[in-house]
This record gives sequence, structure tokens and C-alpha cells, in this order.
Amino acid sequence: MKPGNRSTAVMQQRHEALDSLDDFPTPPFATRAACEFLQSLNRWKLDQLVAREPCANRGYMVRPLQECFGTVLASDVHDYGLGYEVLDYLFGDDPDMVDMTWLNPPFVLADQFIHRARATSRHAVAVFVRSAFSEGEERYETLFSQNPPRYILQFSERVVLHKSAMRRRGQKYWDPAANKGKGGWRRASSATSYCWMIWMDNPENCTNTIWIPPCMDRLERPGDYDLIGNGFLNFAPPAGELI
Repeated sequence: MKPGNRSTAVMQQRHEALDSLDDFPTPPFATRAACEFLQSLNRWKLDQLVAREPCANRGYMVRPLQECFGTVLASDVHDYGLGYEVLDYLFGDDPDMVDMTWLNPPFVLADQFIHRARATSRHAVAVFVRSAFSEGEERYETLFSQNPPRYILQFSERVVLHKSAMRRRGQKYWDPAANKGKGGWRRASSATSYCWMIWMDNPENCTNTIWIPPCMDRLERPGDYDLIGNGFLNFAPPAGELI
């Protein structure tokens, strides 16, 4: 990043402290895209399987999973007011086995989440990460060199994730930090590229990269961007400001 470059898109990149909740809700259409891909493999009847989402947040990934899977077990280390079990996924003994695990994990703990998910999933683990997750010598040694994902599903369009907010790409919103703290309107955007990494049986230990064509408009559903749960950072503009 160039010194002084504080554009909204660049500042939205995910650089979170180790003890942060890493609160970046996943737009539901992104999960539907991965579900469509798994359904296209014709290997499982998803409506007969049990899925786990251990980073459930406010349910933006849980809800599209419930459209496909027979059962979805949802939990999070923090209570966002949706009634999901409050549970530290990385603490204690391994949880019971499920058919598949889906998650958008805290970036700095993603390796640990993946290892635990792979140990407790019969068929597959689907992980939503920024595309740069594939980089790193240490991660290569501890994860990719031994157990690479079977598939990487790379989004060809930008998927917008904002901290503690759920916004549609291009949505206009008030940012009180804009204009040197005076506030101003912005459009939801992102400088970060995202993909799904899917672990499943991989006898040849190789990875297939597949590009997901633009699909946001097709896979969105009414209510996808409704604000549910608690803890959102959504700011109201001052009186007199027109949307």
C-alpha cells in the first residue's frame, strides 16, 4: 500500500488483531455459488447431509446453507443475538463428526480452523478466504504441501465484505470517518479478492482452480442484506443529508 493511500477499498482489506472477532459477514450469494458447484459434482444429495458452520456470525452463511442442507449446526465464539450456540470451535476436544464444514474463519486463525474442520468432516470442508491466503511459506509447509484443497473457486467479480456491516456492492452508505472526520457518502467496494477453498478426497494431491463467473445478481435473494442480529457499525447521516 502506498503511503497515504486511504481509499475505502484499500482500507477494507482484512488486517485484524489476533484477539479480534474478525467480524466480516459473508454475502449470501457467495455461499450459494459454492453450493451450486458442489451440487454440480453430483456426488452427494446435500439435503440429506449435516453441515456445520462454526463461525456463524449473524447467519449470513447459515441461511443459504439451510436452503441446501438437511441440517445446519451453527455456532460462534460471540453471541450476535441469533440464538446460535456460543462456542469456541478451537477449544477443547474435537466436536462430533459432520458431513461438511463451511466457514469464513478469522484470517489469523484460519489454518487452525481448517485443520480442525478437516479432522471432523466426513466429506468436505469449504473455506471462504481472501485469494492471498494461498501465499506464505509457513502455510505451504504446514498445510498446502501436505494437504492441498481439491478445488479453489475463484470469484471473477469482487465480493464485498465490510467490517461489522452487511452492504451490497455499490450500495451508498454514510462513513463518518470520510473527509478527515467530517463524514461523507461512499459506495460499498473492496480491493480484496476472495475465493472458496474446498478440501475433499484428493488422491492425486493436486488442486483444480475454477473461476466463478459473475453471479451476484442471479444468486441474490430478497432479505439477503437485511440487518439481523446485533453489533453492526451502520451510521446514520446527520440531519439534512440526502441519500
